[in-house]
Amino acid sequence: MAPLPFSGVLFGAAYYAEYQPAGSVDRDLDLMKAAGFTVIRVGESVWSTWEPQEGVFALDWLEPVLDGAHARGTGVVLGTPTYAVPPWLQRLHPEIAAEVGTGRRLGWGARQEMDQSHPAYRFYAERVVRAVVGRYAAHPAVIGYQVDNEPGLQLPHNEHTFRRFVTWLRGRYADVEALNDAWGLVYWSHRLSDWSELWRPDGNLMPQYQLEWRRFQSTLATELIAWQADLVRTYARDDQVITTCIAYSRPQVADDELVRSLDVVAGNPYYKMQDGLTIAPDAAASDAAEAESWWHADVPSLFQWGDRAWSSADAPFLVTETNAQSIGGPWQNHPPYPGQLKQAAFALLARGSRMVEYWHWHTLHFGAETYWGGVLPHSQVPGRVYREVAALGADLAAIGDALDDYRPDGEVLLLWSTDTKWSFEDYPPLALPTGGPDPEAYGRIFGAFYRGLFEAGAQVRVQHVGRFVEQDPATLAREFPVLVAPALYVADDALLDHLEAYAAAGGHLLVGIRTGYGDELARARHAVAPNRLAGAAGVHYDEYSNLSRPLHVATTGDGFDLDVGAAGTDWVDVLQVDSAEVVLELEDNELGARAALTTRAHGRGRVSYLSTLPNPALGRSVGRWLLPERTSAVWQAPAEVTISTGQTPQGTVTFVANWSGAPTSVVTPVDVTDLVSRTAYAAGDPILLPARAARVLRNGHEGSGSA
Repeated sequence: MAPLPFSGVLFGAAYYAEYQPAGSVDRDLDLMKAAGFTVIRVGESVWSTWEPQEGVFALDWLEPVLDGAHARGTGVVLGTPTYAVPPWLQRLHPEIAAEVGTGRRLGWGARQEMDQSHPAYRFYAERVVRAVVGRYAAHPAVIGYQVDNEPGLQLPHNEHTFRRFVTWLRGRYADVEALNDAWGLVYWSHRLSDWSELWRPDGNLMPQYQLEWRRFQSTLATELIAWQADLVRTYARDDQVITTCIAYSRPQVADDELVRSLDVVAGNPYYKMQDGLTIAPDAAASDAAEAESWWHADVPSLFQWGDRAWSSADAPFLVTETNAQSIGGPWQNHPPYPGQLKQAAFALLARGSRMVEYWHWHTLHFGAETYWGGVLPHSQVPGRVYREVAALGADLAAIGDALDDYRPDGEVLLLWSTDTKWSFEDYPPLALPTGGPDPEAYGRIFGAFYRGLFEAGAQVRVQHVGRFVEQDPATLAREFPVLVAPALYVADDALLDHLEAYAAAGGHLLVGIRTGYGDELARARHAVAPNRLAGAAGVHYDEYSNLSRPLHVATTGDGFDLDVGAAGTDWVDVLQVDSAEVVLELEDNELGARAALTTRAHGRGRVSYLSTLPNPALGRSVGRWLLPERTSAVWQAPAEVTISTGQTPQGTVTFVANWSGAPTSVVTPVDVTDLVSRTAYAAGDPILLPARAARVLRNGHEGSGSA
């Protein structure tokens, strides 16, 4: 992606003057200016306001907001209103409603209830996009555009969508015989003699069909965003950027594909505040990893979201929506403890964000999100949250352009597979406590590995498997000395061979459960597991099992720092050790599963295998073993403090945060300067961290203050 056309960190909120009483715009914009806002997002949710009747447009109502923002030096991101269709369009074209099953239309009354690939929908959507963007593209306040909003909510089963699916399949398979062979349709008498015999997805149980259906559906969201981006570019100025805001849990989204038509990645991290943003001084008290969902429940998953956002394009990203107060329904009230807004914002900046924008400015008095808190409460009288937001705005102003060209450090490369995520949503290896399938199994597995590395103090770079195979293995091994591959079940030969080549070139590869077991169509491989990696790893298996209880692990020798309570959970591969060293053993069990962690030298590097899903104690222990000389280890910091670093042309920048309600301190290993207060600290100095404090420091002395 091209460099961003702005300097510094953008800061602001979504602003909907149309939801508020008349006459509040100037007061609101003045309060925003006083809070250090440099950007607002407008216009994306109100198609029925832009076009109250079919073909009748009302476009001037937003001009006072844009004029007022420009007068105060505040930039504007203008949204296209295509994700929430007006009632008149629902009435004129009921056929655009998304079908959640064949012939079962989704009811109206929410948002994104339509099949956004439907030709009738596209006609009206293009018309309103051209009207809105054409009206305001030249306005000097507009710095960019958000096309649509959190795309990919539905998996439409509409007739025209299914016909497109068949056409898409015909482009991928030479004929129905090729499809029969690839999908194994001899099973249960599913062989096709003609494309017209392909059944609808409603009752499908064939895993290969399911995976291709999801791949096809992702092309619809990707195409929608590319289509809108192309429309907007016919009006946009060269200094305006185009993006969309990603909700990573949306079922249609393949984020690395979706962002290719955009100028910058943007997304919406929501997280549980209060104790959700608390790290207990005793790190062993941590709960199990949080699976990927629309919100995140702990500190590691907040950082994980930032690393996922960076992975979409391997580039800086924008935060288009995040918490200001409580989020969710009226039963989910967790406003931030004092200091947590700054902590969360700095955490996202540490992982590569160049904008922090709240959803939203006003707390609504009506609608489904009445209790989704904004910067201002229902009274509209600025309170404690506004004061903390304003203090954060002042801090960002003090930081200025110090984070331009910032790139977060990464010691470990953690591979992400969207195909495996989709496959596991219907055919997961893990069960829920009730015994049923866990549709968030992939997020649970990936999160367990991420959390272990995070709590070991490692800085993680998440990378899509498609990006991984494009890069030279030796270069990767030099940049990332450790590579973790958790649950790469849907994997072609090239991906598995690239993993082996990375280790041979000098990297340390950690293979996790289910990796190398399936092929590119989620077919179990006709090979010894882990296929194409067994020789390099020095282990193989032909048995595996779900675990009804954790299996504790023990070391086989000296030198491994194993946390109390370390155990494998949920799954185990019953490894047969061929030429590997056993590092950790499982407790006695009737399965005969003994090896928990093995390792073997391979080429100039090493391949290790973790045969189970680690609980937090085991994950941390393995993380420390993988990175005995990690960067953050040189900081003397307690468990409740995170250290995250990155590089700018001016040098190393370090983000330090105390995720507890009690004061603590860290000791800096080098001379640093606080980029907010300009206080200088010498190597070996303690840096005091009050409760919930967050600081950003740059190596070297450059300010006038001293510790």
